[in-house]
Amino acid sequence: MNQDSSRYTKPAVILHWLIALVVIAMFALGWYMTELPKEAAKQTAFDLFDLGVYTWHLAEEASPRNFYFNLHKSIGVTLLALIALRVLWRITHRPPALLASYKAWEKKLATGTHHLLYLLMVAMPVSGLIMAMSGKYGVKWFGIDIIAGLDNSTLRDIFKEAHEIIGVIFLIAIILHILGALKHKWIDKDGTMKRMSF
Repeated sequence: MNQDSSRYTKPAVILHWLIALVVIAMFALGWYMTELPKEAAKQTAFDLFDLGVYTWHLAEEASPRNFYFNLHKSIGVTLLALIALRVLWRITHRPPALLASYKAWEKKLATGTHHLLYLLMVAMPVSGLIMAMSGKYGVKWFGIDIIAGLDNSTLRDIFKEAHEIIGVIFLIAIILHILGALKHKWIDKDGTMKRMSF
């Protein structure tokens, strides 16, 4: 394998962009589902986000809020598995060295931000999983029961708060990461973004 030492490996690039897309989708889904009313008619078919693109059919009736919460949990469990794979890949494969053109403060900021992103990338779905386990409904993965609910409202409330706080910090870190990448692309005009490109 002739992997360019200045670029990330192809599996790292694929995992980076796949996880990035799913994380952004999860933020959007999280905001969408929390605005849904708790009391609504149950149904077995859902036009996803009322876009007219895809209709999801269920074996059992569910309210829109219940459907989207279960979808969020299912994608979250899948995302956690992808993140575990990404962390394992990162541990077993040395990333390329930072560009020599970086100033000392940029190297420290880049390293610190990457460590923070990895921490938050793990903490976000883990806190959500524990919150879901602590509730009375437990966790279903696309309709399959995988973890029974503990029905512990105190623990659920603690992790609900943690999930929301981590989410805000994670979103800020993501925005800073994107702004940093754009700075390197348009202001510094260096090869930073090429390292994580296809």
